[in-house]
Amino acid sequence: MKRTSFHLARRLALVVGSVALAAPWTPAAVAQERIKVGIIAPMSGPFGSYGQKFLNSAKAYQKIHGESVAGRKVELIVRDNSTNTPDMAKRLAQELVSRDKVDFLSGFALTSDALAVAPLAVQTQMPTVLMLAATAGVTQKFPFVTRASYTNRQISMPMGEWAMKNGLKKVYLLASDYAPGAESTEAFEKTFKEKGGEIVGSVKVPLQNLDFSAYVQRIKDAKADAVFTFLPSGEPMGSFMKSFEQRGLAAAGVKVLAATDISPEYLRPMGDAALSLINTGIYYETLDNPESKAYQTAFQALAGQPAGLIALGGFDALGVIYEVTRKLNGDLSDKAKVMASMKGLTIRSPRGAFTIDPQTRGVVQTVYIAKVEKKNGVLVPVVVDRFDNTHD
Repeated sequence: MKRTSFHLARRLALVVGSVALAAPWTPAAVAQERIKVGIIAPMSGPFGSYGQKFLNSAKAYQKIHGESVAGRKVELIVRDNSTNTPDMAKRLAQELVSRDKVDFLSGFALTSDALAVAPLAVQTQMPTVLMLAATAGVTQKFPFVTRASYTNRQISMPMGEWAMKNGLKKVYLLASDYAPGAESTEAFEKTFKEKGGEIVGSVKVPLQNLDFSAYVQRIKDAKADAVFTFLPSGEPMGSFMKSFEQRGLAAAGVKVLAATDISPEYLRPMGDAALSLINTGIYYETLDNPESKAYQTAFQALAGQPAGLIALGGFDALGVIYEVTRKLNGDLSDKAKVMASMKGLTIRSPRGAFTIDPQTRGVVQTVYIAKVEKKNGVLVPVVVDRFDNTHD
């Protein structure tokens, strides 16, 4: 009996010891593991400013909300799509999923990159949150992709309604000859015509074009009340605005309606030509709410300049990731459940609250209309109208 008791006691000790050794792998301990967010974006090259904005914006989120959620530290793993090509985006995504074992993919400046990675996200059931990639339809087509920003169509449609409401009845369309330009002008034209407006001309310009003098002359000859344009933020838009002023259209009262990022770095080079600009978007640094003020302070400290439309996607992608992690109490093991839990999420944002559409996983949000004004010698966007609960 004594030997039996001894053996039982020894076996019990071994079992207890085994449990102790296994403790680090219990669910409570797993909850302490890091959440890895893989960010794929151009951090260098022609579109490098996009990736830098995303990263500084994501860091600004963590500066405000902390680096942990539901007891788990959130780690940002950044990969530079230096060639800005879909092939490289896909290769980087494969590495992040298979080698780095990330819990989320995010980033994506261009839709072509998102489309290259989306099939992999579906195949591996990897929750993917778009920071930009603003062409419509991506989230509807790929069930493991959601959006934290906007689509070109979503922000362009309200401008068509606003133009008619404000007496701009004849509009000329001008856009860069690529998918975002086509999507934006088509969305504007649809709404504008439905409200009774007239399109008096249309032209597509090469994506890298910087000489707009001949195109502006066509607008002048068409006697348009306004031109609706979609050009890349920065040098193309700045060159267009200068030609617009030089040809006398600004002095004649013709307006420029645009769907672009007009953060200070893009407005300053335009000079007073920007005073003809009326813009549509989901965010301006001049929005007066506590979230926006905190965001601008944090972003400015990191980047040395105010945050604008493009940057915001980095902040709000982290917002979606934090909120779904909080909702699931830190358990991200069931990837299908993670995606299902994103549907219908409402996120407090510097833009105002937005909701992930349960049907499309796009964003339901407010779209703003802003005029550029000069205040204390500085060009700033001033919100003059808003369209709430705008769907894609």
